[in-house]
Amino acid sequence: MSDESALRVGFIYPELLGTYGDRGNAVVLVQRARWRELPAELVEVPAGDPIPAGLDVYLFGGGEDDPMHLAGSGLRASRANVERAVAGGAVVLAVCGGYQLIGHRYLAADGSELEGIGLLDLETRAGPTRLIGEVVVDPAALPRLTGFENHWGRTTLGPDVAPLGHVVTGGGNGDGTEGARLGRVVGTYLHGPVLARNPALADHLLTEALRVDALAPLESYIQDQLRIHRLHAGTARGWRRWWQDRLLARG
Repeated sequence: MSDESALRVGFIYPELLGTYGDRGNAVVLVQRARWRELPAELVEVPAGDPIPAGLDVYLFGGGEDDPMHLAGSGLRASRANVERAVAGGAVVLAVCGGYQLIGHRYLAADGSELEGIGLLDLETRAGPTRLIGEVVVDPAALPRLTGFENHWGRTTLGPDVAPLGHVVTGGGNGDGTEGARLGRVVGTYLHGPVLARNPALADHLLTEALRVDALAPLESYIQDQLRIHRLHAGTARGWRRWWQDRLLARG
């Protein structure tokens, strides 16, 4: 039975938007709340079902082209519920394809257009190359982020939307920035899952959803080692690319 006082963490359309283990973001949020003895539950919203307006956190993962079109239809049908939830203080984390779908539109290389829900003022176009590999990002008010990207999109943010951070290594939005944020809504190309790799980001979203100033600290050796390892891998990738570019420039 559901605990009415529990934090309700929703993972939307797991059959369509769950590439690279993005469901793990929901698991991480629920578990980090429970480790602090805060009641939380995972609510999975199957594809085809309306998205409820009563969740505290909405998580959208990545997906390939065909699943994204199917997911887009469901999102547009439930747009009013999602907008109502955000207006009431709900938190949104959208990853990769989900990130593109919360914008206005995705313009594919063949000229076709996938309409989003316009939750954030942004637009994505397919680029000439696929961006794949480790990413390191410096956000404005959080420790350095790591993740894995695999997408064609080049995302342009509207004037009122800030990037999640600036790229140290990787592609991100394609212009030196990565992701987007506005209020309690965050979009990113980072898989990993991103919240397993970046506990500070997970706890930031929890504080927003719970409407508290701070959470009791959690310590985990395994978590710390994962973070150190991925930061090293991402930074090493950046150095390799820098040397390759220098060699190519020299001819």
